[in-house]
Amino acid sequence: MSTAIKPATSVSTAPVVALGLVGGWLTARETGIRPLGGVVLAAAGLYAGRTWLARRGPATTAVLGATYVVGFGLSHPLAKKIGAWPAVLTVTAAAAGAAAVLSDAAYGEWIPADDDA
Repeated sequence: MSTAIKPATSVSTAPVVALGLVGGWLTARETGIRPLGGVVLAAAGLYAGRTWLARRGPATTAVLGATYVVGFGLSHPLAKKIGAWPAVLTVTAAAAGAAAVLSDAAYGEWIPADDDA
């Protein structure tokens, strides 16, 4: 078993973004330690960010990174209006969707479902 990190260009970033946002929130909620949730959020963001940079360059990395961070920030006031889970899932869908379209699909990893199946 290898301990090497997967090459940046071969990482699907949409699931990483989803893991970071949902996992970070859930970690903070379940442990009661908000900074620990922040560690999960930051680690996933950095891991996805290295792929965005390798695949799409600094401009797309900045857009996707901002989407990720702004989504995290917007989830707080949104939670007061629609609840915590709906808020987290909403911003996660937006950020992961952006990653899927601007990084994963644009790089050729994401393939639409076959309608013939």
